[in-house]
This record gives sequence, structure tokens and C-alpha cells, in this order.
Amino acid sequence: MKQPKEIRKPEGKLAVLLPGLGAVSTTMIAGVLLARRGLGRPIGSMTQLGTIRLGKRTDGRAPLLKDFLPLASLDQLEFGAWDLFPDDAYESATHAAVLETRHLEAVKDELVAIKPMEAVFYPEYVKRLHGTHVKTGANKAEMVEKIREDIRTFLAARGCDRAVAVWCGSTEIFIAPTTVHDSIESFEAGLLADDPAISNSQIYAWACLKERVPFANGAPNLTVDFPAAWDLAKQNGVPVAGKDFKTGQTLMKTIIAPGLKARMLGIAGWFSTNILGNRDGEVLDDPESFKSKEVSKLGVLEHILQPHVYQELYGKLFHKVRIEYYPPRGDAKEGWDNIDIFGWLGYPMQIKIDFLCRDSILAAPIVLDLALLMDLASRAGFSGTQEWLSFFWKSPMHAPTLYPEHDLFIQSMKLKNTMRWMMGEDLITHLGNEYYD
Repeated sequence: MKQPKEIRKPEGKLAVLLPGLGAVSTTMIAGVLLARRGLGRPIGSMTQLGTIRLGKRTDGRAPLLKDFLPLASLDQLEFGAWDLFPDDAYESATHAAVLETRHLEAVKDELVAIKPMEAVFYPEYVKRLHGTHVKTGANKAEMVEKIREDIRTFLAARGCDRAVAVWCGSTEIFIAPTTVHDSIESFEAGLLADDPAISNSQIYAWACLKERVPFANGAPNLTVDFPAAWDLAKQNGVPVAGKDFKTGQTLMKTIIAPGLKARMLGIAGWFSTNILGNRDGEVLDDPESFKSKEVSKLGVLEHILQPHVYQELYGKLFHKVRIEYYPPRGDAKEGWDNIDIFGWLGYPMQIKIDFLCRDSILAAPIVLDLALLMDLASRAGFSGTQEWLSFFWKSPMHAPTLYPEHDLFIQSMKLKNTMRWMMGEDLITHLGNEYYD
């Protein structure tokens, strides 16, 4: 064993701050509250149910991650949120209709007590929503200060020692980086000037970075993925990560595409469509918001399959993604994939996938894991982009000189080897020849 990293103990309460108190947030919060009371299991959560192998296979060491890592416990979490509607967590969860009444009623008292703070909301960035519970201010710089004050007030009122933020709000319109995103100085000037390239989510993120609150971005927005945010995160010693929770269809792609590539099977086309009826589906019905999601989804196959390297197998791949708003389905998203593949001598074959999933049920454990792991990263002294958390993202943030790693299995190795490294354990290479010497 090596010397472990110096990691501050997870003492006191951890505030989990959630911009967006909708289906994903309330599903996660209710699940944690139920798990605390022994009324539910946090299935899908790596930090709560996952294990990690340490040492050789013959050593038989595979502790639970929550026993291996110095993570905050579920009992230490205090939940806060901002939302453009005034509904408390119980009302919002009831409206979202993800969880059954029996689950919501069992923790109703705690859910009712979680009331959202007024949101920063400029409607031009999310055109299908019209909020009533929103802040006003002279400019975007003032909005940043109001979010900062919310954070300080919440921590003091709830007796929290530290905080972490996970964006669970809507997908914003597609925004390309401009000169305002180039430096801390240009971004600060842009806030004062109400620059249109600075969106709602960027205001939340900037406020969190100013308050030294780790920030994870659960949507494909340009939230913390630009030079000014990277510089501020490094300057203030704050971890950032993102973007866009990897839940349904993209999760399947990052499982299946690496397998086809490993077998050197060709892919001629991959057509993906989704139907979704919750608030996210309504927002994505706007073409400008859909473009943000489309860019996030389309990049996955290109980076996994490396068509520039395997021109014969993937150089002519036709990849199309569609998302359709279909209210009757609610949160029960259906992702359908048709994959046209070819094998020996070029003979064609097909794979069909029909994934009838529940969007918020898949996202909720990711929000919990990211909150706990981002807090761990902060206590370990990490700052800036946390690429080791790529496992959780559709479009993982990465250093500007690198390409993103999308292969789920490589992401998993990177994640767990980073955990071993920070705890002073040997990295696992899976070479295995030492067993046969």
C-alpha cells in the first residue's frame, strides 16, 4: 500500500443544493429519506451498494464503497433547492407522478418542509417554461450575489458545515462559448452587462464557485464547461464536473458500442428515438433546447468507435437521434434503437433495443452519488474538472487538450482506480499473469 491522500473527515452536515426541484430532485430526495428510515433501498447507487476490489483476486478484499471511502452518510444530508415554481418537495413530487403515494406519504412531513428558494430564471434560455417563483435584479451580477446569499443563509439556518450543488434543472437552449467565457474578468464584465451568452445555469454555477461549493452539471448546458469557470474553480480550489446525466439510451450506447468495437464488428447506422412526457420532455420539444441534448447524445459514438482509426468499420456510420414529447407517457421514457451492423465478409445484421425506462428512477441515484463523490473530491483537495467521474455523464468534461472518454468500461476503471489511488491502495491493471508464474 502507498500513502493515502489527506482527506478531511466528513464531519457535520452536508448541504445538497439542487437548482431545480422537479421530478429528478424529488425522486432522489424521497428515496434518501425512505432509505434513512429503512423503508426503501437505494438501488442504482454505486456509493451505497457498490463494492471495490482491493489487491489480488486471491486476497478476497472487496468492501462496500461506502465503507472504503470517507463519504458523508445519508443521515448527514440536508436538502435545499431553487425552483421557478413555489411547490414544496411533496407537491412537486406528487405533480411529477414518478413515485407511488405510499412512498410519498411515508416521508410527507420531511418533503413538505423542503421549500424551494426563488429561482434565477431568464425565460429566453428555457422557452417552454414560465416561472412564477423567480428573483428580480438589476443585472446578472446581482443575481449571482443573490444566489450566494441564499447559499450562506441556508448553511447557517440548517447548521451545515459545507455544501455541494448538482444541477437538476432543465436543458437550456444551445449556447456556443464566446469571448465572455474566456476569462474570469470577461465573465464578470459580462454579468454586469447582462451578456446574452450567460444563461441561468451559468449564474448558479458562478455563484457556487464563488462560495467554494463543488458544482456538478446534470444537463447538457454550457454551465461550467468553459475557460472562465475552469479558472475560477482552480483559483478557489473547487471541483466541477459534468455534463448531462447518463441514464437511459446513452447508457445503453456506452455499454453496447464498446462491445461491438471490441469484436471489430462494423456499424452502418444507428437510429435512436425517445418518447418522454415529463417536464424535461416538454422543454426538449423546443428545437433550441433539443439541439443542446442532440449535441450531447451524438458525440458518444464518434469518440467510442474512433471512425478516423477504423475507417472501414465506422467511417460511414449514419447516426440520428430524435426526442419526441409525448405527455401520456409521463416520466416513463421509452428509448428505441435500431442498429445496422455488419460482420464477416460484410454480411449485414441488426440489433433492436426497446428500453422502457423511468427517467427519474435512473437519474436519482446518479444525483446522490455525484453529491457524495464531489464532496469527497473537495475534502481530498481536488479542484477543477473531475474527469474521473466521467462514468456518470453523457458528455464528460475533460481537459481542452484531451478527447472525452465515453467507453463505460474504461470509465469504470478510471473511477475505481482513482478511488484506490486516493486511499493509498494499489491500482488494478487486470494483467493477471502473476497468478500463473
